[in-house]
Amino acid sequence: MNFKTVLLLIAACAGIASCSQDQKTAQTSVPVAPTKPKLEEPFKYHKMIEVAPGKYYDVLSWGRGAAGGGAYMILRSDSSEQQYDTTTGDLEGPIQDVLNADMDVDGNPEIIIQAKSIDTSRFTNVFVYEYNGNKSQKIDFPRMTVNQRKGYRGNDNIYIKDSKMMREFPIYEGSGTSAKPTGEKRLLEYSLHSNNFSVRTVSTDTTSASKAAVADKPTVKEEPKKEGSSTSSKKKTTHKTETKKKRRHRG
Repeated sequence: MNFKTVLLLIAACAGIASCSQDQKTAQTSVPVAPTKPKLEEPFKYHKMIEVAPGKYYDVLSWGRGAAGGGAYMILRSDSSEQQYDTTTGDLEGPIQDVLNADMDVDGNPEIIIQAKSIDTSRFTNVFVYEYNGNKSQKIDFPRMTVNQRKGYRGNDNIYIKDSKMMREFPIYEGSGTSAKPTGEKRLLEYSLHSNNFSVRTVSTDTTSASKAAVADKPTVKEEPKKEGSSTSSKKKTTHKTETKKKRRHRG
């Protein structure tokens, strides 16, 4: 075996080893999902909503050292009109979601902020702003009635459907830390007219429905038995029979 042949064998072995290494690298490599950029302090939440080309709403929460609360701000950017303004408010807890809608179908967008509340009778705060050009108007969000919040312990799922705001949450039985989920859910529908909310209950838990069915069930009264008249009739019949027997005996 000459020197040239040895060199060829070494080159072939090196090529095979290189291919094997490339295959291992291809097999072990796992695609890495892009990481969400981390917000710098004092910001804790950010969501951008585009309602039309060149019209943006950036919703942020901030508060250096705030334990879950702080404040929120809505930055409106209209690049076509070169208008930029800010709306701010206070928070009791972290923002959970931000929605965009036109519930009263007037062409003016509403920005809806869902955040946690420290109030144990509310659990969730909802802030609603309607924008008309560079002007914003805060719309009061109604509190639930006694019947609507019966068994309510938070965990709201809020979404927009057919220009209505839907609010669904699980029903709990009991109070405080001992409250347990019943497996039922309640759904409320919010409509907006002239910047005023109206609410109706779309579905209720089956426990309330069964109680209502029992309450609506008519009661049937039993008529008392007429025992006195029946006994009196029997006695009269017996007396007549005995009288006839006596008359026949005399004859």
